[in-house]
Amino acid sequence: MDTGVIIAIVVAALILLAVLWFAGRKGRERRLETRRHEAREIRREAEVGTAQADKTRAEADVQAAEARRQEAQARERQAAADEQHREARERHIEAAEKDPDADPDEAAAKFDRERAQQAGTAGTTGTTGTTGTTGATASDTTGDESVEHYERTSEPGVERERRFERDEDGEVVRDEQFERPRTDR
Repeated sequence: MDTGVIIAIVVAALILLAVLWFAGRKGRERRLETRRHEAREIRREAEVGTAQADKTRAEADVQAAEARRQEAQARERQAAADEQHREARERHIEAAEKDPDADPDEAAAKFDRERAQQAGTAGTTGTTGTTGTTGATASDTTGDESVEHYERTSEPGVERERRFERDEDGEVVRDEQFERPRTDR
């Protein structure tokens, strides 16, 4: 073989190897770029999911804060109402003390009955265990149609007692509730 032919064959082989190497490198670059693009899309979706989770968490925090605020307002209103009732009771007693025809103890009892009636319209729910209920009308002794009610509820670990009184119109005038830990015998 002629030297020129051998050199041409070697040069052609080198050119062929270079073309294959460049083609392989370009194919590899395309695959890597495709994988980079997929990774960017996955990261973008993850960031969107994180942003949505953060937004949801922020909304939940706002709702929880609003619920706490409303609960605090309700407690404040309840305390203010209790204070107003105490002041009104004291004023009724004061008026009864000044009135020569009124008895301060009766005025206090009447006010307590009226307040209990207004506050005691809600019933008890969710009790378990044994319940004893007694009721007596006051018509036998005083001539009016008021009713006293006593209820005792036992649950594991807790005993509850509730007493309330209704006047002749059926309105709760006194509502007392007591709760204590249960002592097993």
